[in-house]
Amino acid sequence: MADQGRIRWLGAALVVLLGLAPVATAETEGDWLAGQLLVATQKMADPRFAQTVIYMVRHDQSGALGLVVNKPVAEVPFADFLRGMRLDPTGADGSVRLRRGGPVQPNFGFVLHSADYVGEDTLVVDGSVAMTARSHVFRAMVDGSGPARSLIVLGYAGWAPGQLEGEIERGSWFTVPADVDLVFDDDDASKWRRAVALRRIDL
Repeated sequence: MADQGRIRWLGAALVVLLGLAPVATAETEGDWLAGQLLVATQKMADPRFAQTVIYMVRHDQSGALGLVVNKPVAEVPFADFLRGMRLDPTGADGSVRLRRGGPVQPNFGFVLHSADYVGEDTLVVDGSVAMTARSHVFRAMVDGSGPARSLIVLGYAGWAPGQLEGEIERGSWFTVPADVDLVFDDDDASKWRRAVALRRIDL
């Protein structure tokens, strides 16, 4: 069970970190891998990324940022999760699954979600997937106006300029077009295998 006291929603800090403008879009020249899946190969030497599938949120000359989508860490009551973030839990039913989004800033929270929801500082990545780093998305989820599909992830994976390209060249990763169903479904145990199969189909 995740330590609820450690779950903090740091949306304002994330906006500064990512350089996001309100209702931003990642569909700009230079976002080479944004909107694709980055999939670890058997050559991946870093155990933190073994058999990981990462949805790429940003990739340009300044570096890259992605969110791991297949590494669950806990399932907690939604109301408890909101209380842990000092948000009003009124009306929150059911539970939410928390996933490890990456090793960087593990106390930072992100919601990766379908692009039917766009709020303040939402980053629309590819027209079908977006990311929000503000707590208003949870209030929308409670009152029924939030995204149809979503993942809550803690932390992110980040690369300095040229670092990810070097790892791909060394055979640690390959990329495939994002499958939205794969990204958002709850069958985390099979996501890596299914992502590998997408590469084989593509070839």
